[in-house]
Amino acid sequence: MVAFGTGGWRAIIGDEFTKANIQLLAKAMCRKIKAEGVEKTIVIGYDRRFLAKEAMQWAAEVFAAEGITSLLINKSSPTPLIMFYTMKHNLPYGMMVTASHNPAIYNGIKVFTKGGRDADEKQTANIEGYIRELESEIRENPIQTMEYATGLEKGLIREIYPLNEYLDNIIDAVDMGAIRKAGLKIALDPMYGVSETSLKTILLTARCEVQMIHERHDTLFGGKLPSPSAATLRSLQTFVIDEKCDIGLATDGDADRIGVIDDTGRFLHPNDILVLLYYYLVKYKGWSGPVVRNLSTTHMLDKVAESFGQKCYEVPVGFKYISAKMAETDAIIGGESSGGLTVRGHINGKDGVYAAALLVEMIAVTGKKLSEIYRMIEEECGSIHMEERDYKFTHEKKEEMMKILMEERKVPELPYEVERISYMDGCKIYFKNGGWVVTRFSGTEPLLRIFCEMPKKEDAEKVSGIYEEFLGLK
Repeated sequence: MVAFGTGGWRAIIGDEFTKANIQLLAKAMCRKIKAEGVEKTIVIGYDRRFLAKEAMQWAAEVFAAEGITSLLINKSSPTPLIMFYTMKHNLPYGMMVTASHNPAIYNGIKVFTKGGRDADEKQTANIEGYIRELESEIRENPIQTMEYATGLEKGLIREIYPLNEYLDNIIDAVDMGAIRKAGLKIALDPMYGVSETSLKTILLTARCEVQMIHERHDTLFGGKLPSPSAATLRSLQTFVIDEKCDIGLATDGDADRIGVIDDTGRFLHPNDILVLLYYYLVKYKGWSGPVVRNLSTTHMLDKVAESFGQKCYEVPVGFKYISAKMAETDAIIGGESSGGLTVRGHINGKDGVYAAALLVEMIAVTGKKLSEIYRMIEEECGSIHMEERDYKFTHEKKEEMMKILMEERKVPELPYEVERISYMDGCKIYFKNGGWVVTRFSGTEPLLRIFCEMPKKEDAEKVSGIYEEFLGLK
């Protein structure tokens, strides 16, 4: 079964992530491309996951048999590179073989549409429709493929490596002169993923001293989740402190998300990174415009936007909603609490490599440490505290919770005055004291997530605990 969530199609390798399903998806894309009458060319990339390169080639063999040219990025690459290439070369579609930050037993495919955007719900539903059609046909008419070598000979499969185009675009966008003068010492942790070449090239070009950890190719990601978090970046924290680095930078498995360790060795939550970059772009670079966040991302962005006379827009979880709202409102920056962000004028999706370069620029231009800049923001806008909790569940438990939250729309007794409740994506309660709590099911992993942000840490913990008890999660 091929089904799309908020981050594309993801499945366990050997279970649903199989050659048959990969080629089924490729055939569905062929039908979609032909039905729409768009250019018969698609760009495809892959990351360092097990079977990722093979999956890209299996898909290309289907496209070639259908007379559609595949431009294959022939080295493991960041997801933002495929988005950039789709946008720059005005292609109708792009695909990336990755499961992003999911555990190593997963792989998957992301689909990008014109402009290098994440395929939205309408697009993915359309693809799933073609898949359902094909499932009823393939017993009598198996999917046709062309041998990879034959596809290469006929020019229907072309191997490319446009990394320099992508890097030059980032280098042109950041203040390399300021970074060169700053003489910064930077620790990089690609988390065994694909950002090593990209980030190292940019930072060495800017004359930074760069030290690497976890840069080798490991399809098991060192036995850890390839997602930058306080739990997974402890080695980077230690390294930054021991080596007295100005900043520690990490990216997830496909480099569309970022993790940061500041100069004091503190893990900066993705919420903090968004706040820092928005503040920097407006106050120091003189940009003007709103900011976009999803509903489980910090309202500190609202406070900063208000301090500049700007607006913060809230959208459902899924980066396609952020990029669409940014285009609609000409927002400066948009992002989410899971570590993805993008900036106006760059690609229409998450880019951990560009975000990392921009953070380095911020340190160089301001002449201040990250810890100093964040203290300045809190002095100007106040502080806020977030509690995040994830819960695994059985199928039966999920149905029970769905009924309580989304059908019956029950909420627990809460000790704070409620302003309003939204069911835009899960259940979000807004309190009159400026706090909020959201309960929603992940679109990429089998998890229930509770996010709560309140003026005081103990209040956020209290509300999360009440929800835990209410849903029988303790």
